[in-house]
Amino acid sequence: MSGSRPMCDITPQVKETIKNFRFRKGDDTSAIILKIDRKKQEILVDEIFEGTSIEELRETLQEHQPRYIILSYKQVHDDGRISYPLVFIYYTPRDSHRELQMMYAGSKTALQTEADISRSYEIRELDELTQDWLHEKLNRK
Repeated sequence: MSGSRPMCDITPQVKETIKNFRFRKGDDTSAIILKIDRKKQEILVDEIFEGTSIEELRETLQEHQPRYIILSYKQVHDDGRISYPLVFIYYTPRDSHRELQMMYAGSKTALQTEADISRSYEIRELDELTQDWLHEKLNRK
């Protein structure tokens, strides 16, 4: 595979949802969770969260189902400044179905490019997705 063509198509709805999410005017932590429809080989919007927390987000994810998460995170810095970094999280549980893992891996780069997000992180276990983990990732130079 050349890498230029994603394994799964990014639907127009997903493209529009990502575009609207990027330019939203919210002042809280929000997220889009995306999934792959294995039969149609398409990336679809699973859920959209406004005013959520990392813990609430983690609780909605299934332990055996991969997902893509686009997160607008309200980050309060030590000096009191507030920023809203956009983060791409690729959640791929170790024990998820092998075919699904391949579909998600084969479409990850195209989706990240479509979303125009440079901060990308991968987690294999739900327990890893914590506020402390995200702070550590975002504070690395």
